[in-house]
Amino acid sequence: MRREERLAARRQELLGREQELWNSGVRFVAGLDEAGRGPLAGPVVAACVIMTPENLPLGVDDSKRLSEKRREETAARIREAALDISVGIVDVETIEKINILESARQAFQICLDKLTLRPQYVFTDAMNIECDCPHEAIVRADTLVYSVAAASIIAKTTRDSIMRELDAAYPQYGFARHKGYGTEAHRQAIQRLGPCPAHRKSFLRKILAE
Repeated sequence: MRREERLAARRQELLGREQELWNSGVRFVAGLDEAGRGPLAGPVVAACVIMTPENLPLGVDDSKRLSEKRREETAARIREAALDISVGIVDVETIEKINILESARQAFQICLDKLTLRPQYVFTDAMNIECDCPHEAIVRADTLVYSVAAASIIAKTTRDSIMRELDAAYPQYGFARHKGYGTEAHRQAIQRLGPCPAHRKSFLRKILAE
């Protein structure tokens, strides 16, 4: 099977739930996902995407399944094709105050508030939200629902861009390479230099204790 055929087949797999809703007359189906719950540094970023059945780019999938280059290319196609996109960013200071789960939930709510269109149905990746329309939290939705996969790509590429900016401010930590995740090189840099303002200090207790 050629690559384009594989991508078309994967797109069809991801569209099952949305296709049912579109066929029933529900036009604005939103997908919500986040990036950055696990890293030691940087914000948590959520994205919400509403697609149209008339324009569904190939190559959309869980952001973790795509190379950085593919993610960036696919993000550009999603932005061109989507009916509506919003992004919610919650900073390190807030993460430290209210914990990472509540920060991710807050990022989801920011996305919903920023949408231009009012969604008629919302899918989230395992996150319960407050919403005035029907919504469904699905475990691993970024591998099962097209609009959530699209949101995962927008969230990840947006966060990666932020981490590259932080790398320019704090180049000694290598944020552009590991995006704040706890790689061995990152952990060693923290132990050697101590944390910088971009770090989530509540995530670093074990590393600093070592």
